[in-house]
Amino acid sequence: MKRLFSTIILAASAIVASAQTSLVGRVYHHPNIMADEIKAKAGDLTKNKDEAKAKAIAKAEKKKGRALTAEEKAKVEKQAEQACKAAENIIKGITTMVTATFKTDKEMEMQMKMQVDEEALKEAGVSWAKRKLLKTAVSIAPSKETLNYIVQGNLIICSDGTEKDTLTISPDGKFLYGKMDEKTSFTLTRTK
Repeated sequence: MKRLFSTIILAASAIVASAQTSLVGRVYHHPNIMADEIKAKAGDLTKNKDEAKAKAIAKAEKKKGRALTAEEKAKVEKQAEQACKAAENIIKGITTMVTATFKTDKEMEMQMKMQVDEEALKEAGVSWAKRKLLKTAVSIAPSKETLNYIVQGNLIICSDGTEKDTLTISPDGKFLYGKMDEKTSFTLTRTK
């Protein structure tokens, strides 16, 4: 019983200590959050080209209801290879760096810097109009935003005055987790 009681007191002390730890001066960063997301959505085609080709062949055979001829296999493999290359170029073509800096005990700064490599996107088959639209959107998007925040346990609730967002800090304080939208999550690593 004493051991259980001691464990509970130690755990409570750790929670209180972590709640009292100031975030001021901490910096969390990720050099390219979109690369992680694109790799996840693309099934990491760049590493599994043979698997992607085999899946494409199996899909084509199922659609035709028979085994593919050598010529048809070659065509499907070429298309799969092009899809892999396009995925690689899209990963290279768009970089999104995110940094979160805690300025005071109530204010933090979120910085997002996006870069577009037009040549890589062109090689990926992205049309001229879409490339220009993307470049324009990147150029007019705000790069820094100052947010007010409060800490509730391991949650950091941020607000720009109109919208609220929630970040989660890891128990050891080394990582900051968030979501760009319903499907896109990111992890920032503490650098300072």
